[in-house]
Amino acid sequence: MKQREKHTQKIGLVMSSVPGYSETFFRNKIQGLQDSGFEVILFVDYLDKKNFNTSYKIIGAKNYGKSRFMNFMNGGLALITSCMLHPRASYKHYQLDKKDGVSFSKRIKNLMLNAFLLRQKLEWLHFGFGMLAKDRENVAEAIGAQMAVSFRGYDLYLSPLKHPDCYDSLFLKKAKYHVLSEEMKQTLMEYSIDAKNIRVITPAIDTDFFQNDHKPQVRKFIEIITVARLHWKKGLEYTLEALALLKESGLSFRYTVIGDGIEKERLMFAAHQLGLSNQVIFKGKLSPNEIKKQLSQSDIYVQYSIQEGFCNAVLEAQAMGLLCIVSNAEGLAENVLDKHTGWVVEKRQPIILAQKIEEVIALSVVEKQSIRERAVDRVRNQFSLTQQQQKFQEFYTH
Repeated sequence: MKQREKHTQKIGLVMSSVPGYSETFFRNKIQGLQDSGFEVILFVDYLDKKNFNTSYKIIGAKNYGKSRFMNFMNGGLALITSCMLHPRASYKHYQLDKKDGVSFSKRIKNLMLNAFLLRQKLEWLHFGFGMLAKDRENVAEAIGAQMAVSFRGYDLYLSPLKHPDCYDSLFLKKAKYHVLSEEMKQTLMEYSIDAKNIRVITPAIDTDFFQNDHKPQVRKFIEIITVARLHWKKGLEYTLEALALLKESGLSFRYTVIGDGIEKERLMFAAHQLGLSNQVIFKGKLSPNEIKKQLSQSDIYVQYSIQEGFCNAVLEAQAMGLLCIVSNAEGLAENVLDKHTGWVVEKRQPIILAQKIEEVIALSVVEKQSIRERAVDRVRNQFSLTQQQQKFQEFYTH
């Protein structure tokens, strides 16, 4: 008797664009799923003309053109094509939107925008960020797939402030949710999402690459470092204010900031006004090897964010044996265990942050080493890529 071939589960992952080199969370997830026998297709809203060297298929949404006429013509063609070639999925999507009270014009627009998804045959349709599911809440059901949605922090806490009621329709649908921390899980449950439909899968790092080779040294300065996108939510201005207080108290230090972003000019000017131009170095965007080198030359890592889903950079710093001080923004208090693997400080309080940095510097060599060892062990045992990949396999199969 001929044995039936094992069916390969096909997962569609929806993103705004193809994950960049630094977006390790998505790249590792895709690689892990493929290594486990899943087929992954990446759907993106914006696909530029780069030659992406990937092992998975990438499908971009239709670019309808900038002019109103071209938008109308190309959109109409996409709508007709979708209805002719995929009538069942298109009709079902239209009817589900209608049932939700979506206006006629919006129903037609949704069909046009989601045409590239409605032609697919998938087991799972997974939206990489919460807002990517907006106006697509019915696509998974229309194509006969299960729906999954990831929330990563900004989309859960800030998007509803910018776009009130943006998740009202989504949270009424049958879906499985992925979040980065237990606090985010509790937030979703406050929206009446059943806990059994929420899975916490934290970020993970390459613990073989970020090895603990930190050797305490006698330095001329205390070396403090942050790796972050230069964005207001990272709280870097509060960090600079804390460091200005430390300078006033006579502490000799150097603060290295790795990363780039829209706040760079403002932060450089803030450092200037606070009298920190000689203490603060903005390194810009660096490669993983360069980041590792900078971490190995540092003593204290600070992540004083206002809002933070979890933060890979803090995991990397802990794995490298740095003493980590973070804010209590969302997942950071789960990333670093206060007084056990590092220190958690109330956000937006530069005076308290400055005091904590002084306290950490004043600890004995034995106390510092104990914190370092516990941090390294915890990251290696709980935040490896292998563990993360296994959890995502279970996410789709259990």
